[in-house]
Amino acid sequence: MSARATAGVALLLLAGALVAVLALTTPWRPLATPPGGRTQVDVSRDFTTTQVQREQAFHRALRPGSLGRLGVGLVVALMLGLTPLGARLIDALARPLGGGWGWQVALGALSLSSIGQLATFPFALYVETVLRRHGLSTQDWVSWTVDLLKAFTIGTVLTVAVLLGFYAVTRAAPRTWWAWTALSAAALVFVLSYLFPVLVEPVFNKFTPMPAGQLRESLMELAREDNVPVREVLVADASARTTSLNAYVSGFGATKRIVVYDTLLTQATPTEIRLVVAHELGHAENGDVLSGTLMGALGAAAGVTLLALIVKSPRTRRTAGYGGPRDAAVVPAVLALVALGSFFALPVHNVVSRAVEARADLHALELTADPGTFAAAQRRLALANLSTPDPPGLLYVWYASHPTVSQRLALAAAWAAAREPG
Repeated sequence: MSARATAGVALLLLAGALVAVLALTTPWRPLATPPGGRTQVDVSRDFTTTQVQREQAFHRALRPGSLGRLGVGLVVALMLGLTPLGARLIDALARPLGGGWGWQVALGALSLSSIGQLATFPFALYVETVLRRHGLSTQDWVSWTVDLLKAFTIGTVLTVAVLLGFYAVTRAAPRTWWAWTALSAAALVFVLSYLFPVLVEPVFNKFTPMPAGQLRESLMELAREDNVPVREVLVADASARTTSLNAYVSGFGATKRIVVYDTLLTQATPTEIRLVVAHELGHAENGDVLSGTLMGALGAAAGVTLLALIVKSPRTRRTAGYGGPRDAAVVPAVLALVALGSFFALPVHNVVSRAVEARADLHALELTADPGTFAAAQRRLALANLSTPDPPGLLYVWYASHPTVSQRLALAAAWAAAREPG
Protein backbone atom coordinates (compact mmCIF):
# COMPACT_ATOMS: atom_id res chain seq x y z
CA MET A 1 0.00 0.00 0.00
CA SER A 2 1.34 3.43 -0.92
CA ALA A 3 2.05 6.08 1.70
CA ARG A 4 -0.86 8.17 0.37
CA ALA A 5 -3.28 5.25 0.62
CA THR A 6 -2.07 4.47 4.13
CA ALA A 7 -2.63 8.06 5.17
CA GLY A 8 -6.11 7.92 3.64
CA VAL A 9 -7.01 4.81 5.64
CA ALA A 10 -5.62 6.39 8.80
CA LEU A 11 -7.71 9.50 8.18
CA LEU A 12 -10.88 7.42 7.86
CA LEU A 13 -10.08 5.56 11.10
CA LEU A 14 -9.33 8.78 12.98
CA ALA A 15 -12.46 10.46 11.65
CA GLY A 16 -14.50 7.42 12.65
CA ALA A 17 -13.02 7.46 16.15
CA LEU A 18 -13.75 11.17 16.48
CA VAL A 19 -17.36 10.74 15.36
CA ALA A 20 -17.78 7.85 17.81
CA VAL A 21 -16.41 9.89 20.72
CA LEU A 22 -18.62 12.85 19.79
CA ALA A 23 -21.69 10.64 19.51
CA LEU A 24 -21.09 8.73 22.74
CA THR A 25 -19.91 11.52 25.05
CA THR A 26 -22.05 14.47 23.95
CA PRO A 27 -25.25 14.89 26.02
CA TRP A 28 -27.55 15.52 23.07
CA ARG A 29 -30.68 15.56 25.27
CA PRO A 30 -29.49 16.53 28.76
CA LEU A 31 -33.05 16.97 30.11
CA ALA A 32 -36.00 14.71 29.42
CA THR A 33 -39.17 16.44 28.25
CA PRO A 34 -41.17 17.33 31.38
CA PRO A 35 -44.93 16.76 31.69
CA GLY A 36 -46.77 19.40 29.68
CA GLY A 37 -43.83 19.93 27.33
CA ARG A 38 -40.76 22.13 27.42
CA THR A 39 -40.85 25.77 28.47
CA GLN A 40 -40.71 27.91 25.33
CA VAL A 41 -37.89 30.40 24.84
CA ASP A 42 -39.29 33.92 25.18
CA VAL A 43 -36.91 36.88 25.19
CA SER A 44 -39.68 39.38 25.95
CA ARG A 45 -40.53 37.44 29.11
CA ASP A 46 -36.93 37.35 30.30
CA PHE A 47 -35.79 40.93 29.59
CA THR A 48 -37.27 44.37 29.28
CA THR A 49 -37.41 46.23 25.96
CA THR A 50 -34.73 48.64 27.18
CA GLN A 51 -32.38 45.79 28.13
CA VAL A 52 -32.84 44.09 24.75
CA GLN A 53 -32.31 47.34 22.86
CA ARG A 54 -29.07 48.01 24.78
CA GLU A 55 -27.73 44.57 23.91
CA GLN A 56 -28.79 44.89 20.28
CA ALA A 57 -27.09 48.27 19.94
CA PHE A 58 -23.89 46.82 21.36
CA HIS A 59 -23.80 43.88 18.96
CA ARG A 60 -24.73 46.01 15.94
CA ALA A 61 -21.69 48.11 16.72
CA LEU A 62 -19.44 45.13 17.55
CA ARG A 63 -20.12 42.76 14.66
CA PRO A 64 -18.48 44.77 11.85
CA GLY A 65 -15.21 44.73 13.79
CA SER A 66 -15.28 41.15 15.05
CA LEU A 67 -16.48 39.67 11.75
CA GLY A 68 -14.18 41.96 9.76
CA ARG A 69 -11.21 40.86 11.83
CA LEU A 70 -12.04 37.21 11.24
CA GLY A 71 -12.72 37.66 7.53
CA VAL A 72 -9.65 39.75 6.76
CA GLY A 73 -7.42 37.39 8.74
CA LEU A 74 -8.73 34.41 6.79
CA VAL A 75 -8.42 36.15 3.42
CA VAL A 76 -4.83 37.24 4.14
CA ALA A 77 -3.89 33.70 5.21
CA LEU A 78 -5.39 32.23 2.03
CA MET A 79 -3.79 34.82 -0.23
CA LEU A 80 -0.36 34.14 1.24
CA GLY A 81 -0.81 30.39 1.57
CA LEU A 82 -2.65 29.31 -1.55
CA THR A 83 -0.75 31.47 -4.03
CA PRO A 84 3.03 31.56 -4.64
CA LEU A 85 3.20 34.90 -2.81
CA GLY A 86 3.87 33.42 0.63
CA ALA A 87 6.46 30.94 -0.62
CA ARG A 88 8.36 33.71 -2.42
CA LEU A 89 8.22 35.92 0.66
CA ILE A 90 9.83 33.44 3.04
CA ASP A 91 12.44 32.48 0.45
CA ALA A 92 13.41 36.17 0.12
CA LEU A 93 13.56 36.61 3.90
CA ALA A 94 15.77 33.57 4.50
CA ARG A 95 18.13 34.05 1.53
CA PRO A 96 20.38 36.65 3.25
CA LEU A 97 20.87 34.18 6.12
CA GLY A 98 21.83 31.28 3.88
CA GLY A 99 18.33 30.16 2.91
CA GLY A 100 18.34 27.09 5.17
CA TRP A 101 15.04 25.40 6.00
CA GLY A 102 15.28 26.40 9.66
CA TRP A 103 15.50 30.08 8.77
CA GLN A 104 12.72 29.70 6.23
CA VAL A 105 10.41 28.12 8.78
CA ALA A 106 11.18 30.53 11.63
CA LEU A 107 11.21 33.73 9.57
CA GLY A 108 8.27 32.56 7.48
CA ALA A 109 6.07 31.89 10.51
CA LEU A 110 7.11 35.19 12.11
CA SER A 111 6.53 37.26 8.99
CA LEU A 112 3.21 35.65 8.12
CA SER A 113 1.93 36.05 11.68
CA SER A 114 3.06 39.68 11.67
CA ILE A 115 1.32 40.40 8.37
CA GLY A 116 -1.88 38.85 9.66
CA GLN A 117 -1.64 40.83 12.90
CA LEU A 118 -1.08 44.12 11.05
CA ALA A 119 -3.93 43.43 8.61
CA THR A 120 -6.42 42.77 11.42
CA PHE A 121 -5.12 45.43 13.81
CA PRO A 122 -7.61 48.14 12.71
CA PHE A 123 -10.49 45.76 13.44
CA ALA A 124 -9.04 44.87 16.86
CA LEU A 125 -8.76 48.59 17.58
CA TYR A 126 -12.36 49.12 16.53
CA VAL A 127 -13.60 46.23 18.72
CA GLU A 128 -11.78 47.62 21.77
CA THR A 129 -13.30 51.05 21.10
CA VAL A 130 -16.80 49.52 21.02
CA LEU A 131 -16.15 47.60 24.24
CA ARG A 132 -15.09 50.82 25.94
CA ARG A 133 -18.03 52.78 24.60
CA HIS A 134 -20.43 50.21 26.06
CA GLY A 135 -18.62 49.92 29.38
CA LEU A 136 -17.20 46.39 28.99
CA SER A 137 -13.50 47.28 28.83
CA THR A 138 -11.57 48.94 31.67
CA GLN A 139 -8.15 48.87 30.00
CA ASP A 140 -6.15 51.89 28.91
CA TRP A 141 -4.47 51.76 25.51
CA VAL A 142 -1.07 50.85 26.93
CA SER A 143 -2.44 47.86 28.82
CA TRP A 144 -4.47 46.77 25.81
CA THR A 145 -1.45 46.97 23.51
CA VAL A 146 0.68 45.00 25.96
CA ASP A 147 -1.94 42.23 26.07
CA LEU A 148 -2.10 42.20 22.28
CA LEU A 149 1.70 41.83 22.09
CA LYS A 150 1.66 39.10 24.73
CA ALA A 151 -0.92 37.10 22.79
CA PHE A 152 0.97 37.61 19.54
CA THR A 153 4.28 36.55 21.11
CA ILE A 154 2.88 33.41 22.72
CA GLY A 155 1.05 32.40 19.54
CA THR A 156 4.03 33.05 17.30
CA VAL A 157 6.54 31.25 19.52
CA LEU A 158 4.25 28.23 19.72
CA THR A 159 3.68 28.28 15.95
CA VAL A 160 7.42 28.50 15.19
CA ALA A 161 8.20 25.67 17.62
CA VAL A 162 5.50 23.42 16.17
CA LEU A 163 6.53 24.13 12.57
CA LEU A 164 10.22 23.53 13.29
CA GLY A 165 9.29 20.17 14.80
CA PHE A 166 7.05 19.44 11.83
CA TYR A 167 9.85 20.02 9.34
CA ALA A 168 12.41 18.16 11.39
CA VAL A 169 10.13 15.12 11.19
CA THR A 170 9.41 15.52 7.46
CA ARG A 171 13.11 15.58 6.75
CA ALA A 172 13.93 12.66 9.07
CA ALA A 173 11.06 10.41 7.94
CA PRO A 174 10.08 11.37 4.36
CA ARG A 175 7.57 8.50 3.98
CA THR A 176 5.97 8.27 7.43
CA TRP A 177 6.23 11.89 8.59
CA TRP A 178 2.45 12.35 8.47
CA ALA A 179 1.97 9.60 11.06
CA TRP A 180 4.58 10.99 13.45
CA THR A 181 3.26 14.53 13.15
CA ALA A 182 -0.32 13.34 13.71
CA LEU A 183 0.76 11.57 16.90
CA SER A 184 2.73 14.62 17.98
CA ALA A 185 -0.25 16.91 17.37
CA ALA A 186 -2.47 14.71 19.53
CA ALA A 187 0.12 14.65 22.31
CA LEU A 188 0.56 18.42 22.11
CA VAL A 189 -3.17 18.95 22.73
CA PHE A 190 -2.89 17.01 26.01
CA VAL A 191 0.27 18.85 27.06
CA LEU A 192 -1.25 22.28 26.39
CA SER A 193 -4.45 21.37 28.23
CA TYR A 194 -2.39 20.56 31.30
CA LEU A 195 0.05 23.47 31.09
CA PHE A 196 -2.29 26.27 29.96
CA PRO A 197 -3.61 27.18 33.43
CA VAL A 198 -0.09 27.06 34.88
CA LEU A 199 1.92 28.86 32.20
CA VAL A 200 -0.44 30.94 30.04
CA GLU A 201 -3.25 32.19 32.29
CA PRO A 202 -0.84 34.01 34.66
CA VAL A 203 0.57 35.96 31.70
CA PHE A 204 -2.72 37.83 31.33
CA ASN A 205 -4.18 37.83 34.83
CA LYS A 206 -2.96 38.02 38.40
CA PHE A 207 -4.35 35.32 40.65
CA THR A 208 -4.53 35.63 44.41
CA PRO A 209 -5.91 33.10 46.90
CA MET A 210 -9.43 33.92 48.01
CA PRO A 211 -9.25 35.04 51.65
CA ALA A 212 -10.46 32.55 54.23
CA GLY A 213 -14.09 33.15 55.03
CA GLN A 214 -17.64 31.98 54.55
CA LEU A 215 -17.66 32.26 50.73
CA ARG A 216 -14.40 30.37 50.24
CA GLU A 217 -15.49 27.62 52.61
CA SER A 218 -18.87 27.46 50.87
CA LEU A 219 -17.22 26.96 47.47
CA MET A 220 -14.82 24.33 48.77
CA GLU A 221 -17.72 22.53 50.45
CA LEU A 222 -19.64 22.66 47.18
CA ALA A 223 -16.70 20.97 45.45
CA ARG A 224 -16.51 18.32 48.17
CA GLU A 225 -20.24 17.61 47.84
CA ASP A 226 -19.66 17.17 44.13
CA ASN A 227 -16.66 14.87 44.67
CA VAL A 228 -14.47 17.22 42.65
CA PRO A 229 -10.96 17.52 44.11
CA VAL A 230 -10.06 21.21 44.00
CA ARG A 231 -6.67 22.38 45.20
CA GLU A 232 -7.50 26.04 45.76
CA VAL A 233 -9.89 28.93 45.14
CA LEU A 234 -8.33 31.89 43.34
CA VAL A 235 -9.50 35.38 42.50
CA ALA A 236 -8.55 36.77 39.07
CA ASP A 237 -8.03 40.51 38.66
CA ALA A 238 -10.47 40.67 35.73
CA SER A 239 -11.49 44.23 36.67
CA ALA A 240 -8.14 45.43 35.30
CA ARG A 241 -9.45 44.56 31.83
CA THR A 242 -13.20 44.15 31.82
CA THR A 243 -16.48 44.57 33.65
CA SER A 244 -17.65 41.10 32.55
CA LEU A 245 -18.60 38.54 35.19
CA ASN A 246 -17.36 34.97 35.18
CA ALA A 247 -15.90 32.08 37.11
CA TYR A 248 -14.40 28.79 35.97
CA VAL A 249 -12.67 25.61 37.06
CA SER A 250 -9.42 25.20 35.15
CA GLY A 251 -6.92 22.42 34.71
CA PHE A 252 -7.19 18.78 35.59
CA GLY A 253 -5.28 16.55 37.96
CA ALA A 254 -2.87 18.52 40.12
CA THR A 255 -3.65 21.85 38.39
CA LYS A 256 -7.39 21.94 39.12
CA ARG A 257 -8.62 25.10 40.85
CA ILE A 258 -11.71 27.29 41.11
CA VAL A 259 -11.16 30.77 39.68
CA VAL A 260 -13.60 33.61 40.39
CA TYR A 261 -13.46 37.00 38.66
CA ASP A 262 -13.14 39.85 41.13
CA THR A 263 -15.96 41.55 39.20
CA LEU A 264 -18.27 38.66 40.10
CA LEU A 265 -17.34 39.01 43.76
CA THR A 266 -18.32 42.67 43.83
CA GLN A 267 -21.54 42.45 41.76
CA ALA A 268 -23.15 39.10 42.55
CA THR A 269 -24.59 37.68 45.75
CA PRO A 270 -22.86 34.71 47.45
CA THR A 271 -25.68 32.38 46.39
CA GLU A 272 -25.34 33.52 42.78
CA ILE A 273 -21.60 32.95 42.93
CA ARG A 274 -22.28 29.43 44.22
CA LEU A 275 -24.58 28.81 41.25
CA VAL A 276 -21.97 29.98 38.76
CA VAL A 277 -19.29 27.83 40.40
CA ALA A 278 -21.68 24.86 40.57
CA HIS A 279 -22.03 25.07 36.78
CA GLU A 280 -18.25 25.05 36.40
CA LEU A 281 -17.92 22.13 38.80
CA GLY A 282 -20.31 20.29 36.50
CA HIS A 283 -17.68 20.41 33.78
CA ALA A 284 -15.13 18.92 36.16
CA GLU A 285 -17.48 16.28 37.59
CA ASN A 286 -18.52 15.15 34.11
CA GLY A 287 -14.93 15.08 32.87
CA ASP A 288 -15.62 17.68 30.18
CA VAL A 289 -12.03 18.94 30.12
CA LEU A 290 -10.67 15.43 29.62
CA SER A 291 -13.27 14.41 27.03
CA GLY A 292 -12.82 17.75 25.25
CA THR A 293 -9.07 17.21 25.22
CA LEU A 294 -9.56 13.71 23.79
CA MET A 295 -11.80 15.12 21.05
CA GLY A 296 -9.23 17.83 20.39
CA ALA A 297 -6.43 15.27 20.17
CA LEU A 298 -8.36 13.08 17.73
CA GLY A 299 -9.34 16.16 15.73
CA ALA A 300 -5.74 17.36 15.64
CA ALA A 301 -4.46 13.96 14.49
CA ALA A 302 -7.16 13.72 11.81
CA GLY A 303 -6.51 17.31 10.75
CA VAL A 304 -2.78 16.74 10.38
CA THR A 305 -3.39 13.59 8.35
CA LEU A 306 -5.78 15.45 6.05
CA LEU A 307 -3.27 18.28 5.83
CA ALA A 308 -0.59 15.82 4.77
CA LEU A 309 -2.77 14.50 1.94
CA ILE A 310 -3.50 18.04 0.74
CA VAL A 311 0.06 19.40 0.85
CA LYS A 312 1.33 16.31 -0.99
CA SER A 313 -1.14 16.92 -3.82
CA PRO A 314 0.53 18.07 -7.07
CA ARG A 315 -2.31 20.54 -7.66
CA THR A 316 -1.76 22.19 -4.25
CA ARG A 317 2.00 22.33 -4.85
CA ARG A 318 1.49 24.10 -8.18
CA THR A 319 -1.10 26.51 -6.76
CA ALA A 320 0.95 27.49 -3.72
CA GLY A 321 4.37 27.40 -5.40
CA TYR A 322 6.32 24.96 -3.21
CA GLY A 323 8.21 21.80 -4.08
CA GLY A 324 6.71 19.32 -1.62
CA PRO A 325 6.18 18.64 2.11
CA ARG A 326 9.93 18.75 2.73
CA ASP A 327 10.19 22.19 1.12
CA ALA A 328 9.98 24.82 3.87
CA ALA A 329 8.20 27.10 1.40
CA VAL A 330 5.08 25.08 2.24
CA VAL A 331 4.77 27.01 5.55
CA PRO A 332 2.24 29.55 4.21
CA ALA A 333 0.09 26.77 2.75
CA VAL A 334 0.13 24.87 6.04
CA LEU A 335 -0.92 27.94 8.02
CA ALA A 336 -3.65 28.81 5.50
CA LEU A 337 -5.09 25.30 5.54
CA VAL A 338 -5.05 25.21 9.35
CA ALA A 339 -6.90 28.54 9.46
CA LEU A 340 -9.46 27.34 6.90
CA GLY A 341 -9.98 24.01 8.66
CA SER A 342 -10.40 25.70 12.05
CA PHE A 343 -13.05 28.02 10.61
CA PHE A 344 -15.14 25.20 9.16
CA ALA A 345 -14.75 23.12 12.33
CA LEU A 346 -16.39 25.85 14.44
CA PRO A 347 -20.04 24.77 13.91
CA VAL A 348 -19.24 21.20 14.95
CA HIS A 349 -17.29 22.37 17.99
CA ASN A 350 -20.05 24.74 19.04
CA VAL A 351 -22.96 22.31 18.71
CA VAL A 352 -21.09 19.95 21.04
CA SER A 353 -20.11 22.78 23.36
CA ARG A 354 -23.71 24.01 23.68
CA ALA A 355 -24.88 20.53 24.69
CA VAL A 356 -22.07 20.21 27.24
CA GLU A 357 -22.87 23.64 28.68
CA ALA A 358 -26.55 22.72 29.01
CA ARG A 359 -25.54 19.60 30.95
CA ALA A 360 -23.40 21.75 33.25
CA ASP A 361 -26.42 24.03 33.82
CA LEU A 362 -28.48 21.01 34.84
CA HIS A 363 -25.67 19.90 37.10
CA ALA A 364 -25.77 23.27 38.86
CA LEU A 365 -29.53 22.96 39.32
CA GLU A 366 -29.23 19.43 40.70
CA LEU A 367 -26.38 20.39 43.02
CA THR A 368 -28.06 23.48 44.46
CA ALA A 369 -31.77 22.76 43.90
CA ASP A 370 -32.27 26.51 43.52
CA PRO A 371 -33.77 27.39 40.11
CA GLY A 372 -34.72 30.89 41.30
CA THR A 373 -31.15 31.87 42.08
CA PHE A 374 -29.97 30.13 38.91
CA ALA A 375 -32.29 32.34 36.86
CA ALA A 376 -31.20 35.46 38.77
CA ALA A 377 -27.53 34.62 38.21
CA GLN A 378 -28.05 34.01 34.49
CA ARG A 379 -29.85 37.33 34.08
CA ARG A 380 -27.13 39.15 36.00
CA LEU A 381 -24.39 37.59 33.87
CA ALA A 382 -26.25 38.33 30.64
CA LEU A 383 -26.89 41.98 31.52
CA ALA A 384 -23.34 42.58 32.77
CA ASN A 385 -21.74 40.84 29.77
CA LEU A 386 -24.29 42.23 27.25
CA SER A 387 -24.94 38.69 26.03
CA THR A 388 -27.41 38.40 23.18
CA PRO A 389 -30.53 36.40 24.12
CA ASP A 390 -31.50 35.80 20.48
CA PRO A 391 -28.57 35.88 18.02
CA PRO A 392 -29.11 35.64 14.23
CA GLY A 393 -29.27 32.04 13.04
CA LEU A 394 -25.97 31.75 11.18
CA LEU A 395 -24.05 33.59 13.88
CA TYR A 396 -25.59 31.28 16.47
CA VAL A 397 -24.55 28.18 14.52
CA TRP A 398 -21.04 29.41 13.81
CA TYR A 399 -20.06 31.29 16.96
CA ALA A 400 -22.32 30.44 19.92
CA SER A 401 -20.39 28.07 22.19
CA HIS A 402 -23.06 28.38 24.93
CA PRO A 403 -26.84 28.22 24.91
CA THR A 404 -28.43 31.66 24.82
CA VAL A 405 -29.49 33.11 28.15
CA SER A 406 -33.16 32.67 27.22
CA GLN A 407 -32.52 29.00 26.41
CA ARG A 408 -30.85 28.59 29.81
CA LEU A 409 -33.76 30.24 31.60
CA ALA A 410 -36.22 28.00 29.74
CA LEU A 411 -34.14 24.96 30.72
CA ALA A 412 -34.25 25.98 34.40
CA ALA A 413 -38.03 26.46 34.19
CA ALA A 414 -38.42 23.02 32.60
CA TRP A 415 -36.23 21.48 35.30
CA ALA A 416 -38.36 23.06 38.01
CA ALA A 417 -41.60 22.01 36.30
CA ALA A 418 -40.43 18.40 36.09
CA ARG A 419 -40.02 18.35 39.87
CA GLU A 420 -43.34 19.85 40.80
CA PRO A 421 -45.56 17.39 42.70
CA GLY A 422 -48.53 15.90 40.91
